[in-house]
Amino acid sequence: MTRERSLRSQLYRDARIMGNVEAAIKGPGAYAKRTVRRKVYKQTNKITRNLLRGFGLSR
Repeated sequence: MTRERSLRSQLYRDARIMGNVEAAIKGPGAYAKRTVRRKVYKQTNKITRNLLRGFGLSR
């Protein structure tokens, strides 16, 4: 039996998928930009989280 996702989780997932679809419709350049942007955000968020964790301000 699979675990049910929360409504919020489903909405965020659907929004992410729709963003990917819209970028793919615009062409490979738009999709590549989106992919790179998401990767950069992931890295900078990780750095920020580690910095805050060092100061005891994050989990």
